[in-house]
Amino acid sequence: MPKVTDAVAALALPIVEGAGCSLWDVEYVKEAGEWFLRVYLDKEGGVDIDCCEAVSRPLSDALDEADPIQGSYTFEVSSAGLDRVLRRPAHFARCLGRQVDVKLYRPVDGRKEFTGALSGYEGGAVLVDGIRFEKNDVAQVRLHVEF
Repeated sequence: MPKVTDAVAALALPIVEGAGCSLWDVEYVKEAGEWFLRVYLDKEGGVDIDCCEAVSRPLSDALDEADPIQGSYTFEVSSAGLDRVLRRPAHFARCLGRQVDVKLYRPVDGRKEFTGALSGYEGGAVLVDGIRFEKNDVAQVRLHVEF
């Protein structure tokens, strides 16, 4: 049986592309005792409420028909955001050279957070400004937003 996120991504992809967007990620998580299914969109020039609606309605119908999730959940469709999380190899490849924030599980040189240019991604290891962070040490990588 495929993972929930993979099954939802397969259902979502043609709907998302039909709305002129690309599928950034699918997340199925439990928060405060409730399950949430989140579909994150990306689009050149930005994702607006009309994009989210164009995906949400038909995808909700497709989810109801395919019924890939047991039990109840809250369904959300949104932009991946400026500070989007990088999870997949394609995310890292697409964001090479951009500024990222790296959070670690344990300190390296007394620090658990680093910001710098994403210079590589090799088998789960993240390279930022030439510093290599191993996959098991990285809690999260996000695009850096300068205010």
